[in-house]
Amino acid sequence: MKITFYGHASLGIEVAGKHIIVDPYITANELAKHIDINTLKADYILITHAHGDHILDVEAIAKNTGATIVSNAEIAGFYAGKGFTAHGMNHGGSWNFDFGKVKYVNAIHSSSFPDGSYGGNQGGFVIEADKNIYIAGDTALTYDMKLIPLRTKLDLAILPIGNNYTMDAEDAVIASDFVECNNVLGYHYDTFGYIKIDHEATKKLFADKGKNLTLLEIGSSIEL
Repeated sequence: MKITFYGHASLGIEVAGKHIIVDPYITANELAKHIDINTLKADYILITHAHGDHILDVEAIAKNTGATIVSNAEIAGFYAGKGFTAHGMNHGGSWNFDFGKVKYVNAIHSSSFPDGSYGGNQGGFVIEADKNIYIAGDTALTYDMKLIPLRTKLDLAILPIGNNYTMDAEDAVIASDFVECNNVLGYHYDTFGYIKIDHEATKKLFADKGKNLTLLEIGSSIEL
C-alpha cells in the first residue's frame, strides 16, 4: 500500500492495483499549488464529511476519472443526484470493494455542504487490504476509537493534529493509544492560520511516548 499526502486532509492511496483519493481539497490550497488534479488517478473517492475543505475537488476528479464516490448515505446521494457513481454507507457498516474492505466509523465533528445543506453525520474509514489503516477524518478525541482494535489490527493511523477544528497533537497521542497503533501519519495541519503546528515539537511529543509520527511534504508518499 502506497499513501501520498496532497495537503490538508487529502490523500492518495494505491492498493491492489486501484487508486483511491480521500477528501480532495487541493486546487484552493496554496501549499498544494504544485499538485495538478488533472493528473490524479482515481477509481474511488472517499469522503469523510461534506465541508468544503474536504469536497472541493470531488466533482472535477470524478469527471476526469469516472471514480466511484464513497461516503455516508447523504453525501453519496447528493453526488448520485448529479449523475456520479456513488456508494452510500453509514456508521458501523462495511463493504468489500475490489481493493479491500471499507468500514465507515464514528467521528465527532460537524458536516454540512458549503451552501449550508445537510451533509449527514461525519465519519472516518477503516480500510482492511494488504495493510490495515484508519483514516480518522475531522474529529475530536472519542472513546469510540477504542472499538477499532477490537476488530482490526492497524498498521497505520491517520490522525488530524492541527487543533482548533479537530483534536490537537496531544489528543492524537491518546487516540493512537485507543486504536492501539504507534505508527501515525499526521494530517489536517498548516493549511490555515488556526492550524499551523511546530513540526519538530509535535514529532517529539509522539517520540517521547514511544510513537512514530510521520509528517509528509505535500506530494510525498510512504509505503506500508
